[in-house]
Amino acid sequence: MIVDIVSATLILVGCLLAVTAAIGLVRFPDTLSRMHAATKPQTFGLLLVLIGAVVRLGDSVDSGMLILAGLFALITAPVVAHRIGRLAYQEQRARDGLIEERDMESPDRD
Repeated sequence: MIVDIVSATLILVGCLLAVTAAIGLVRFPDTLSRMHAATKPQTFGLLLVLIGAVVRLGDSVDSGMLILAGLFALITAPVVAHRIGRLAYQEQRARDGLIEERDMESPDRD
């Protein structure tokens, strides 16, 4: 019974964080703010939901797959956020006339 309560609490808190991320995507005005709302609470909410499912499943074979899904989310979320942030920053600079479009994605910048 305690395992069920812990599992349900983790899943509900994770779902609440995912909902706040969705609200942040709608409410925030610019791309960088939306990017923050889409990555931080969404990833943490997903991890809480996955931890709650692992607690509920116990020693099942499916627990390994849930752990792999959580690791995949932790690895890919920062990379995607970085790419989106960099693109939004460069497009804003191009709109303001601070950078030319041919210089936006030059290979020698990395």
